[in-house]
Amino acid sequence: MGLTGSPDPGLLASLGALDRDGRLLFATRVLRMFGYGFLAVVLVLYLDAIGLDAIAIGIVLTLTLVGDTVISLWLTTNADRLGRRRVLVVGSLLMVVAGVVFALTSWPPLLILAATVGVLSPTGNEVGPFLAIEQAALSQTVGDRRRTSTFAWYNVAGYVATATGALGAGLLSQALVGAGLRSVDAYRAIVVGYALVGLVMALVFARVGAGVEAPPRAEPTDGIRRRLGLGRSRRTVLRLSALFSLDAFAGGFVPQSLMAYWFHLHYGVEPAVLGGIFFGANLLAAVSSLSAARISARIGLVNTMVATHLPSNVLLILVPLMPNLALAIAVLLLRFSLSQMDVPTRQSYVMAVVDPDERSAAAGVTGIARTTGAALSPALSAPLMASAGLASVPFFLAGGLKIVYDLLLYRAFRAVRPPEEG
Repeated sequence: MGLTGSPDPGLLASLGALDRDGRLLFATRVLRMFGYGFLAVVLVLYLDAIGLDAIAIGIVLTLTLVGDTVISLWLTTNADRLGRRRVLVVGSLLMVVAGVVFALTSWPPLLILAATVGVLSPTGNEVGPFLAIEQAALSQTVGDRRRTSTFAWYNVAGYVATATGALGAGLLSQALVGAGLRSVDAYRAIVVGYALVGLVMALVFARVGAGVEAPPRAEPTDGIRRRLGLGRSRRTVLRLSALFSLDAFAGGFVPQSLMAYWFHLHYGVEPAVLGGIFFGANLLAAVSSLSAARISARIGLVNTMVATHLPSNVLLILVPLMPNLALAIAVLLLRFSLSQMDVPTRQSYVMAVVDPDERSAAAGVTGIARTTGAALSPALSAPLMASAGLASVPFFLAGGLKIVYDLLLYRAFRAVRPPEEG
């Protein structure tokens, strides 16, 4: 275990220092992000194929994220009391429920119910209670100077898995269509695969040891702390949550599923090519995570978050302005090579600036804030993308609002340093 104030052991040493529980948590991260990437490429195509119009698709995507927000807020802020492993298993089973229902019905009310209660990722990014609990558990086993490097590898594992899932979904659905299946049945096979991923995750989480559980602590006396697991860190967490919600609201205008839909509508890109595009995008995001750990060691976590995010948002605005498919893909890939550098640094920063016994709740509340923000925009974005004259607007809204977030974050937190930067 690394010690606070010890020299940075480097990226490889941080990965090699993981104990058995850490390796299992990395494994569930890989499984989960594979499933999210697997589903995101075809989810909107599947909903369109079973007969939902653009407005209904937007509602399903929004309520998927709203349901994840409500359920995850309760689960993450009660995980220390209920048991982290138990909550992680329950979240995995909610993935199974959502996948099974989506595969078996095309009735919008039942789809909306499953989207609200179950765990689905229309964005290809983290949803549900998993990330917050895993972050808290990993932070218990590493020191301050090893934390960002560990989170960098944790995100690399996720990005590679998401990329592989996206590629696999595109190739598999294209192969099934080529073998004679209807498009809707090929997409349904992907949804069933997502449910199976949730089942395997539940089995792996059941093998995680008791060492990941929160240590016992005295009964809190603060009213807010009793509700959200937050005490002295409350103000910091709420300020960060407001900013993260704005960032996620902006990103919700162009999640990977709607990006795939835009490329399909605008350029007629087939699922296999879409899978290849997002395979490359997520691999670039993975490499950028490791770069973020090195950069933050030199210029600090907040500076890294802002300096890498700003140019990526300009590139996002440029994607629909490109005159042809090749240039649009090139700008998108360049954007992904920068856009995710803020993820491990953001996660590490939250863990660093809150009290150790409030980390699970802090990660949960900030994560829920992001999910809430992301839940609001797809219902606005999907109809815009379906309109030929307005299809580019979501890219402009997303990039512009993200730039505002970067500037506000730097202004509010540039002087709040984590322990390793003190």
